[in-house]
Amino acid sequence: MKSDSAFCIGDAQGATASCRAAVIPPNTSHRVVEGTASATLIHLAPEAAVATMLCPEPGDTVDVWVRHGAMFSSGPMGMAALVAGAVEPDRSAWHPAVRRSLADLPALLADGPVRLGDLAQRVGLSESRLAHLFSAEVGLPFRAYVRWLRMQHAMRLFAAGRTLTEAAHGAGFADSAHLNRVCHSMFGAAPTQYGQLRLVDELGCP
Repeated sequence: MKSDSAFCIGDAQGATASCRAAVIPPNTSHRVVEGTASATLIHLAPEAAVATMLCPEPGDTVDVWVRHGAMFSSGPMGMAALVAGAVEPDRSAWHPAVRRSLADLPALLADGPVRLGDLAQRVGLSESRLAHLFSAEVGLPFRAYVRWLRMQHAMRLFAAGRTLTEAAHGAGFADSAHLNRVCHSMFGAAPTQYGQLRLVDELGCP
């Protein structure tokens, strides 16, 4: 979040910190304890180039994240520079099967449910081997990453003017209630609570 006045952010352990800007690393539990009327929320995709720099260590609290710059009021990188560095992942060293999986997933998701076993067969690996590589290199388990992609698509549809139900069905959720639950789990708020939404893809294009 970024705002003109400080807001209070907390973690799953109950620690809180006051800051003027926050970037949320992947797979990081958090909550806004006291917010502002207008703010910008930035969640980093797990494969973002800068994401591994910001991921907290096990047991870290929100105060540690603030001091290390994962959520910060000031730090070595400005918000714009941080986001610019976040949108271009370096996949050159990744296993070819993982790179192909990531390339194929958007089209597969548009066709319906995606099973790890089916994807493993497409890329020529066992299901367990692909699951291990995917988690290690992308930073999230396969199912969690698929849920992240579906949420991004739903939020794009909603931002483009679709109803919540239309966005939910278009992204592969069972209904708007299902979308609401996942959105609360990921972002701590319902989709309707975002007055303005701007999603940035891997190439930095909104």
